[in-house]
Amino acid sequence: MSALRPLPAPKPPTGYGRLPIGRWFLFAAIVGLLVVVAGATVTVSSLGRLSDARHEVVEVVDPTMLATLDLAGALASQREAVTDFGLTADPQYADAYERARASEDRAVARINGLMPGHRIDSITRAAAAWRAEVAEPILKGRPLTKESVQADRGRFDQVRFALSGQRAALKLHHDSGAARLTDRARTFALALGVLAAVLIGLLVLIGFIVRHMVLRPVTELAAQVRAVAHGDFDHPLRVDRPAELAELSGHIDAMRRRILSQWRRSDEQAEELRRSNGELEQFAYVASHDLQEPLRKVAGFTQMLEQRYGDQLDDRAKQYISFAVDAAKRMQLLINDLLDFSRVGRIGGEKVPLDAALPLADALANLAAQIEEAGAEVTCAGLPEVTGNRSQLTQLFQNLVGNAVKFRSDEPPVVRIAARQAADGMWEFSCADNGIGIEQKYADRIFLIFQRLHTRDRYPGTGIGLALCKKIVEYHGGRIWVDNDTRQGPGTTVRWTLPGRGE
Repeated sequence: MSALRPLPAPKPPTGYGRLPIGRWFLFAAIVGLLVVVAGATVTVSSLGRLSDARHEVVEVVDPTMLATLDLAGALASQREAVTDFGLTADPQYADAYERARASEDRAVARINGLMPGHRIDSITRAAAAWRAEVAEPILKGRPLTKESVQADRGRFDQVRFALSGQRAALKLHHDSGAARLTDRARTFALALGVLAAVLIGLLVLIGFIVRHMVLRPVTELAAQVRAVAHGDFDHPLRVDRPAELAELSGHIDAMRRRILSQWRRSDEQAEELRRSNGELEQFAYVASHDLQEPLRKVAGFTQMLEQRYGDQLDDRAKQYISFAVDAAKRMQLLINDLLDFSRVGRIGGEKVPLDAALPLADALANLAAQIEEAGAEVTCAGLPEVTGNRSQLTQLFQNLVGNAVKFRSDEPPVVRIAARQAADGMWEFSCADNGIGIEQKYADRIFLIFQRLHTRDRYPGTGIGLALCKKIVEYHGGRIWVDNDTRQGPGTTVRWTLPGRGE
């Protein structure tokens, strides 16, 4: 089978899709910043002009109009006090006149402070002429005459005319300022509206970038990945923008094609493996029938040869016959162990919930003669319910307890079977004995097939037992190991895990 060729690198995006998403947001931020700065500048300028117009109307023109009214009232009070003094010669009217003069001076000073030289000179000149020609002579004792009354009327009319001119000019100035205030308020409102519109436009632009350059490509890629996840493995994965997602989709699609190619290759290998397993099962059938039959005949005819011609054979010939029979039986035992090893997980391997004490009881029943001969003591604590195959777990317990009895020390064998709750719904079992023990350097080697630590003459066996235990435990989803904790005393402790009920 040819090796997989490397897949070509994904094509880079073209057009505006080649820009990364960070560039898009940077562009939007720069444009938005420039627009906001320009809008803020216009708005601040409009606000300044609006403030100037308001200050002119509210802080200058309107107070000047009020001061002009005060000035007119002070002049009218002066005229009234002069007239009353001329009629009665009462000094209190002279005092009233002086107070009105003081009020006039304050009003003039206020007007000059607010609007210097704004037509106030004409009023002060007319008032001064009225006082020089009418008020001061009367206050000095000149009686009222027809001529003085006419002079008073003429001079004060000039004062009124000057005041009217002042009020008219101030009204015109007020109307002009109010118009400017209204216009600048409208301009400021327009600037705020434009700034708000710009901000909304900027948000719309950012939303467009997010939707068009991020959300829509992500949605497209998610739909494509969903299609592949639902079984359409030939569905291509490709988005054109932004650059990051385009590159990501290209790499994911390359990974999809690589996995698809590997999967199809795995299907071919699985088919080849199924064919190989079929051949292996056929071989197991041949081994269990066709190979064992000649072995039985070799052992049988060799034993018949010894029985029929035993008196004609010497001791060496009888020893050779014994070797041949023993070799045939060991070969038959080895074939049976190999068949058991190959059947794990293939034939009759259904796993069901069961009490772990049941396969242990079956194993102890099978080992009853060996346990009785060795004088062994086998104890077990309360065992849990697990999920497994009863016959295979029986074989597991039988091999472990059998090894504990076989590899015993000078003392009578004591075997303890226990279990405790482990993590992830697993149960940890242990088989501890007081036998000869296992050195730490051989702790992993003993689970390899055909690995023996002792000679066959001293401890008989095929070297498959612990390898079979390892295969059974791993088939059930657990693991097996040797615990050489010296604090537990002499002997060997084998631990393994099995899934609990329902796992």
